[in-house]
Amino acid sequence: MRGIICLIFLFGAMAFGQRSDFYTVDFEKADSIAMVYRGASLKNLPLLTYNLTSKLNTEVERFRAIYTWICTNIENDYHGYITTSKKRKKYAENWDAYKQWNDGFTPKVFQKLIEHRKTACTGYAYLTREMAGLANINCKIINGFGRTAAVRLNSQSTPNHSWNAVFLNDKWYLCDATWSAGSIKIEDYTPEFQGEYHDGYFLADPLLFVKNHYPLNTELTFLPHPPTFDAFIKGPLVYKEAFTSTIIPVFPEKMHLETAKNNNVIFSFHIPDHLEVNTIDLVLNSGKANRTVKPSIEKDKNILTMRYTFDRTGRYDVHLKVDNKIVATYVVRVKRN
Repeated sequence: MRGIICLIFLFGAMAFGQRSDFYTVDFEKADSIAMVYRGASLKNLPLLTYNLTSKLNTEVERFRAIYTWICTNIENDYHGYITTSKKRKKYAENWDAYKQWNDGFTPKVFQKLIEHRKTACTGYAYLTREMAGLANINCKIINGFGRTAAVRLNSQSTPNHSWNAVFLNDKWYLCDATWSAGSIKIEDYTPEFQGEYHDGYFLADPLLFVKNHYPLNTELTFLPHPPTFDAFIKGPLVYKEAFTSTIIPVFPEKMHLETAKNNNVIFSFHIPDHLEVNTIDLVLNSGKANRTVKPSIEKDKNILTMRYTFDRTGRYDVHLKVDNKIVATYVVRVKRN
């Protein structure tokens, strides 16, 4: 297994990057400006954008202020998401018809966003693009598939998510304001939005981003050899905590595995230099309780390899945890020899 190497990708004449390109940039000023204008009206977007960006010197800081403001001021509209999902399914066999419907529906979504500061993923992506454009920053909307523990995808699934690509310092970067803003929780059978800013989806690593974001145009994975859609939907589940630490599952490539009792199963992850191995746990759940196990661990540069012998038959959810937070999940079915 070869380690992950740093690449510069070309899309036309343009290159792509990741958050580490800006490791020397302190976003504290941009974030604090976003907090100063918390609750500001969307009815004058040029003024709001000017207030957020005019005192910042670099392009990436200006985009950061816009992104942070959107993620901490806009509520995820679950009902709007359901409406859009139904239309996507209706027009699954006629993308042109869906686009025509969407072109007419987007102004209504934007109006609701302006008045109530509520929207679904399409609105987050649209607002990000519009405000970035007002700051003279090139930003595009990407449509495709978002994969989570609650969203089951198959070969017949229709697109269900939208996010952005932004052009900074002559490179394209990925971000997802919807998922950075918070999540939908079900309380007493009622979906409720819980706002909680998550920084991991801001200028995310394309190798990690593609684990739960798959664009309709695969060139926008920013990878020279993007996975197939089938490989995407069959891969391990990756959670937002993986983006906090930039932990990328490398092997196995499939989420569902089978092995015989007393066989070794190998799990490999690309990890950052600063991550301490003693913060990483492998946790098994057989449907009754979680059990932390002690796999054999090897580290070769940035590749962490864990080997574990399953000595009992059964079906196990296998979670990789960092600082007691799940970053990735596999499912292993252990059979008799």
